Amino acid sequence: MRKIASLILIMSVLVLSACGATKDSGDSAQPQKGDEQTYTVQHTMGSTDIKGTPKRIVILTNEGAEALLAMGIQPVGAVQSPDKKVWYDHMDMTGTESVGVESEPSLEKIASLKPDLIIGNKMRHEAIYEQLGKIAPTVFAETLRGDWQENFKLYAKAVNQEEKGNEVLGAYNDRIETIRTELGDQTKKKISMVRFMAGDVRIYHKDSFSGVILDQLGFARADGQDVDDFAERGVTKERIPAMDGDVLFYFTYETGDNEATKLTNDWIEDPLFKNLHVSKSGNVSQVNDIIWNTAGGVLAANLMLDDIEEYFLNK
Repeated sequence: MRKIASLILIMSVLVLSACGATKDSGDSAQPQKGDEQTYTVQHTMGSTDIKGTPKRIVILTNEGAEALLAMGIQPVGAVQSPDKKVWYDHMDMTGTESVGVESEPSLEKIASLKPDLIIGNKMRHEAIYEQLGKIAPTVFAETLRGDWQENFKLYAKAVNQEEKGNEVLGAYNDRIETIRTELGDQTKKKISMVRFMAGDVRIYHKDSFSGVILDQLGFARADGQDVDDFAERGVTKERIPAMDGDVLFYFTYETGDNEATKLTNDWIEDPLFKNLHVSKSGNVSQVNDIIWNTAGGVLAANLMLDDIEEYFLNK
């Protein structure tokens, strides 16, 4: 039911967008102003001129693909999701072709799709920016951390769909305010977040995907986690006491060899972890790493809100 509610919310935005587009076009067969003009997009690598509204878009990040889908745009090419499947289950990529993985997209495949716009990310693709620019106009976001809405706004400008983008963000932020009001005093609970990866354990802070969303909802953070940076990496078991709080959410990044899952179980069963106040009170909850961290886009953000509603509001 929660997934259905999220899909209804997103689809309602797309229906409103489609109605607006129909109203603007009327019965005229003449190209609209947005299709004729060249516009300039300022981004982290400089500025890019784009002629008309792009129709064949290649997107090189998963959170960027989520943004396009939420605005009713099906990219012709996109990078694969970093798990066993080509695409995440919550993304309908029907008609989209894979251009490789996010860390190493195929320039040959991208060129073969004849895009009229490429959207990438400096954090991932700075080394191939010039090559991409020779294929098609290219726009880069700066980073994949922190407030995903900043990237979303850039993508909406790049695809010449700022109005649709504002509708999607408006619906999301309205939902944030509604949930925040419904949560009431529960936002005073100190939230702790921990991620387990093969060979690495991290305590997540506020400048992370889920950290930003928790902050928008008004939640307090566990002692030592109310910090405006990404995460404490390379955590050892001596730091387990720093994971304590009123509620602890943890997520595991599993690549398929089961190593991260084994690491997770080892830590969760450790006497130091079991002695935490949050463990003794039964307020430790495992959540989906894809939704709470890895995917990083507007669709995942809405699904994370579903989890928050289920945990705190029993929805």
